[in-house]
Amino acid sequence: MISSAQLLREKGASDLSGRWGEAALFTFVYYVLAAIFGATVSAGVELLVPGVGTLLSLLIIPMSWSYYVTFLANHRKTDADPFNVSRLFDGYRDFTRIFLTTLLTNVYIFLWTLLLIVPGIIKALSYSMTAFILRDNKEVKYNEAIELSMAMMEGHKMELFWLYLTFIGWAILCIFTLGIGYFWLVPYMSSTIANFYEEVKADYQSKSL
Repeated sequence: MISSAQLLREKGASDLSGRWGEAALFTFVYYVLAAIFGATVSAGVELLVPGVGTLLSLLIIPMSWSYYVTFLANHRKTDADPFNVSRLFDGYRDFTRIFLTTLLTNVYIFLWTLLLIVPGIIKALSYSMTAFILRDNKEVKYNEAIELSMAMMEGHKMELFWLYLTFIGWAILCIFTLGIGYFWLVPYMSSTIANFYEEVKADYQSKSL
């Protein structure tokens, strides 16, 4: 049984208690590094081989993965300093598995979206636990990780969709802060989703026994 959206948000906020500032700074650094890295790689390669720079900017994928799963580590209290900037580079230590699985996931979502928006959203929700699965299962990759996410999310996609919708009000308010509020909102959402994963995982494992 998955907790209500309100309870999940409360758990997400509780995990960030005393670390809101660290999480906001971590988020700011992530976006700055992602922008600089993506622009530098893309522009630099474009000068040498036009058209290739945009493709190589996908190398930012492991950093995005690292950012996302950091909130799971914070939730589990397995790291005394979870928001150390060095954590943003963890994904590059297992580059091939992280990069190709995440890229494959995004390609699948894109192809489903080409059919219709709704199927694309459904598949995005279905594949949404893949990043956490890659972190928890070092031997799992590619379609196996995606299929495991689909199995975990069976019967829970609408719950996650509703959970995302509950953040819309906060997202709108952040617009009036000139976007600065997003440096707190994104960690709040990421922390909440990490809690959602823990509950979905536990539910899946209980049904598999």
